[in-house]
Amino acid sequence: MAEQKTVQKQQKTIVVVDATNCIAGRMCSHVSKLLLQGNRVAIVNAEKAMLSGNRYKTIDSYKEHLGINSVTNPIHGPFHPRRPDTILSKMVRGMVPKRKPDGISAFKRLRVYMGVPEGMKSAKMESFDDSKITKPESYYISIAEVAKQIGWKGE
Repeated sequence: MAEQKTVQKQQKTIVVVDATNCIAGRMCSHVSKLLLQGNRVAIVNAEKAMLSGNRYKTIDSYKEHLGINSVTNPIHGPFHPRRPDTILSKMVRGMVPKRKPDGISAFKRLRVYMGVPEGMKSAKMESFDDSKITKPESYYISIAEVAKQIGWKGE
C-alpha cells in the first residue's frame, strides 16, 4: 500500500506556467495549490507578470518595505528580493505553510525563471484564465518595472 503511494507521487509532472500578462497574486495562488498537490511547477517569463493597482502607490509600498530591517544590525536581515524571479518566488512562499514539512517540500518543487530557458521552450505552457489581465496593459505595472524602481539592475 505504501509503495503505491510513493510511485504515484513520483509520477507527478512538471507544470510550466507562463506568467506573461497574468496578475501575479492570482497566478501565485494557483501555483501554490499545484505545489501542495505534489506537482513540480516552473514559472517562466517572471518579469512580465503584472501587479494591479495604482502604479505609484505600488512602487511606494515596495520602497517602504525595503526600509524594514533589523534595528541592532541590518546585516542580519530580513533580506528583501529585488529581482523579478525572487519577488514571485517570495509571493508563492507566502502562500504555502513554509514552516511545516508539506510546505517546505512543496516550495522545493518550485522554479521561477526570467524569460524561457532552452529546455522549456518545447514544453506546453499553461496559464490560468482567471489570472489573465482584463483591462489594457496601461492599467497594470509589470514586476520588472517595480524591480527596476527598487534597485534591480536588470538585463
